[in-house]
Amino acid sequence: MPLIQSNGISLFHDLTGPQDAPVVVFSNSLGTALEMWNDVVCALAGRYRCLRYDMRGHGRSQVIDAPARIEDFADDLAGLLSALDIKRAHVVGLSIGGMVAQAFAVRHAGMLMSLTLMATTAHMPPPETWLERAALVRDRGPAAVVDATLGRWFTPDFSARAPHKVAAIRERILATSPIGYAVCCGAIAAMDLRPAIDAIAAPTLIMAGADDPTTPPAVAEDMRAHIKQAELIVLPQARHLFAVERADVVADHLLRFLDRQSGDDACLKAGDDFAAGLAIRKAVLGVEYVQRSLERAGAFAMPWQDFITRTAWGEVWGDPALPWKTRSLLTLAAMTALHREEEFKLHLRPALGNGVTPEELRAMLLHLAVYAGVPAANAAFRWVREELGGELA
Repeated sequence: MPLIQSNGISLFHDLTGPQDAPVVVFSNSLGTALEMWNDVVCALAGRYRCLRYDMRGHGRSQVIDAPARIEDFADDLAGLLSALDIKRAHVVGLSIGGMVAQAFAVRHAGMLMSLTLMATTAHMPPPETWLERAALVRDRGPAAVVDATLGRWFTPDFSARAPHKVAAIRERILATSPIGYAVCCGAIAAMDLRPAIDAIAAPTLIMAGADDPTTPPAVAEDMRAHIKQAELIVLPQARHLFAVERADVVADHLLRFLDRQSGDDACLKAGDDFAAGLAIRKAVLGVEYVQRSLERAGAFAMPWQDFITRTAWGEVWGDPALPWKTRSLLTLAAMTALHREEEFKLHLRPALGNGVTPEELRAMLLHLAVYAGVPAANAAFRWVREELGGELA
């Protein structure tokens, strides 16, 4: 698995995109992991080399129970780039990720091509609020704050329209280390980047959600006033985690900004089909599963990996004519009818992640009992039980 030593911390990362394309690095928000960027990266990875990582104390990265400053997180990022032999990168961060990005821009300006700051701020008082939250999460875990957090992060309309997306973020918050979460709260409590960001000279895109109660547009406007080459975009119908809620719009604005800044004609040409397919494959099946598949392929099977990534994932799953939820249902139905147990089980959890509900899954299998036969449906019900246990009881 891609754990790498950076600034004394083991960081989990994923690097997807054309080998010779400019690098765009994404820094996640408090309580999330690199998967929060899935939809944005799917839109970018055919043209840019996208680097995502779990910040310290989050996801699969190392947890250290010691005070840390935002500057330490910025040095983590600089160390990650150095360890991967990346000289310069476009840096994108949301919430605390945006705070890290600001500190990186100040401390490691020579490594920065451009800066994108989403739903973030240079200062977030009062510190007592963050210290109290840190103590609460250490004592009771992220469950103590998850409901209030999701209320700030997503509009009611999105929560009703895409409950599976909200549920995925909820699960990630609940899985976050209480120590890692608390350390980040302490870093935010002590942070004041306002005197420093005046020195940022890189082209900067600032994005804010119009309905964000945590970092409202007024906060973004204040940052824009301090950063010389900054432009501000306010997204309507968006709260704090708009990289998930409005991923399509975010990706569109980000691509336009990056294309203007990179000065690399390769970015403006047709994208890399393998890289685009790989990003979709990772988003659906999971980063770790796909990484293992590629690592185990070897020289003999790598052309097969190339074929299925370009064709099945890039061309077919990448076709917007059918949403991923529909494709998941079709895939499970086909695997049931053809009695392909391994592939059925592979796609089962991703189908739930794509919005297939237990009720829809059951209805689909009952439908298949009529059109593909009772034995086929009976086997599929058994596979669901074996794969998910009592989760759907």
